[in-house]
Amino acid sequence: QLQASGGGLVQAGGSLRLSCAASGRIFSINDMGWYRQAPGQQRELVASITSEGISKYADSVQGRFAMSRDGAEKTWYLQMNNVKREDTATYYCYAEGCSSLGVCMDYWGSGTQVTVSS
Repeated sequence: QLQASGGGLVQAGGSLRLSCAASGRIFSINDMGWYRQAPGQQRELVASITSEGISKYADSVQGRFAMSRDGAEKTWYLQMNNVKREDTATYYCYAEGCSSLGVCMDYWGSGTQVTVSS
């Protein structure tokens, strides 16, 4: 239902853009965002946007990452600038998606790996 893409290997200080596309039974989307999980660490919220367009960022990425959405295409992005080694993690997109009947539930993408080299 959610397909994340755009991960890869990037040098510290570089940029990367992640994408997440919703499909299938997801008719509309309320909140959406990105989490990440590094090895041995808990999954943490990176960025999110509400249906009203209110965005929130983790302190560790504030000013470096920017999230945007294309409502018509049910796609959202995470622009990662000035990446650091500590940004290395598997990134997961998520959304509260609703069916055409108004039934809403949480969806998770399969994850895309981001590795930052020094």
